Amino acid sequence: MTRADGLIALARERTGLDDFGTDTFHEGLVALIDGAHEGGTLNELGIAVVEDQAVGILANRLRIEECYRQHPEIDEQQIVAPLFGIGLPRTGSTALSYLLAEDPRARSLLTWETGCPVPPPEPETYDTDPRIAEAAVQISLIDGFAPKFKTMLPSSPAGPNECLQVLQYEFRSSVFSAMGDHRAYDAWFAECDMVPAYQYHRRVLKLLQWKFEPRPWRLKSPAHMPFIEALTQVYPDARFVMTHRDIAHALPSVVSLLDATGEMLRDGPLAADFGEHQIQFWEHALRTTLSFRDAGNEHRFHDIAFADMRPDPIPAVAGLYEFLGEDLTDDVAARMRAWWDGNPADKNGVHEYRPQDYGIDIDELRRRFAFYNDRFAG
Repeated sequence: MTRADGLIALARERTGLDDFGTDTFHEGLVALIDGAHEGGTLNELGIAVVEDQAVGILANRLRIEECYRQHPEIDEQQIVAPLFGIGLPRTGSTALSYLLAEDPRARSLLTWETGCPVPPPEPETYDTDPRIAEAAVQISLIDGFAPKFKTMLPSSPAGPNECLQVLQYEFRSSVFSAMGDHRAYDAWFAECDMVPAYQYHRRVLKLLQWKFEPRPWRLKSPAHMPFIEALTQVYPDARFVMTHRDIAHALPSVVSLLDATGEMLRDGPLAADFGEHQIQFWEHALRTTLSFRDAGNEHRFHDIAFADMRPDPIPAVAGLYEFLGEDLTDDVAARMRAWWDGNPADKNGVHEYRPQDYGIDIDELRRRFAFYNDRFAG
């Protein structure tokens, strides 16, 4: 029995269920688990965390498929013109997602429901579901495990989460790269077909909205950028809001973030070329997205610069609503401003890092990314 087969058996034993729907997840599972064991960067705890996470993902997928088996009408749900937040990490995209989640007329992927989507959420208990408290415990554990993380990004059990948590049900997600230096998995992931991942992403959204009146989805992940062609194959009416920041502030911060999230799961410091590895990934991501925009898709994009969100984000959000053809009402704007005022960037501490610690030369970085900075200064 292979390592992957052993985890599949554990998930089946845990749930008493057998049907995963399709087997398209299997290749990614093998790449993840074999890479974790053979890549040489994770310690024993890191491997254990990856394997435990994989079993949880497999168990959730079994439960999703069982729900569809019992209620095939779920598949009749329509996901219409979703908005995807993209752009480099550390450009204000997370804060923007929290602002958009303050509008009750729209729907965001919330942390608690992405981590445990079955049973499907109910309108009557959406704000009191016991999975919210369970997610809060998980966040507290992460804060204790990686205390630097909470200084970098807002996190809430009932707040919006990234699509990475849904794409992981196909084991085709950069969420795994955020747990450490997974070069073997990263190499497979960079070349894989992402259409099955987005098809399953849509399957999960249908499940989550099944018992609700349809509302427009507000979704988000910087890591959609390298796979934007696959995304739009599954969501042909998707629209995008892209956040921007000077590359010299964004990319070193990304590398620092990944250093913090993976430091307890590896032995020793980051590899000397980890910064360059990340820079290559995000350069490819940006070039892919800009090529897509320039190929007749510019009308599908709205841009927001990091500086435009400060000190008052409401004018920038109002511009996005105008792009969407929607009305930013006074009460929604007030909710957004209240969240913004209550969550300053340094609420949980200051994120400190030095680019040179990761082998990053700021002047060279700006020259390399002039194709981006010159187009979207801010």
